[in-house]
Amino acid sequence: MAKLVPHKPVLVVEDDEDARAAIAEILEAEGYEVAVAANGREALDELQHLPPPSLILLDLRMPVMDGPEFLRHLRADWPRLKSVPVLLLSGVGTEPLPDTGGLLKKPIVPDELVATVGRLSGRTA
Repeated sequence: MAKLVPHKPVLVVEDDEDARAAIAEILEAEGYEVAVAANGREALDELQHLPPPSLILLDLRMPVMDGPEFLRHLRADWPRLKSVPVLLLSGVGTEPLPDTGGLLKKPIVPDELVATVGRLSGRTA
């Protein structure tokens, strides 16, 4: 089956460099264009230069600006991005936040990541 390549990037917002690189590598191997940021502040800066992403993968606990604060800024200050799905990533037991596409627990399982990203970004995996 031919892989479909989305026209919009997936933005990975994760403070752990190894986790960020691993997630990007998994998604790129599946044909996704990936942009990365180490915290919410960097992600907001990236969004000024990117086309609207097809999906944002968002770690909840990060320095500088954590996931919930980033999400508040995203939804309040970026009306053009209001419809972009956000998938939360967390290593601690938590429930998904309202207005998100769900939660993936760390450590990330590659097959689960690919399936969930495919579903939320509108791409058949």
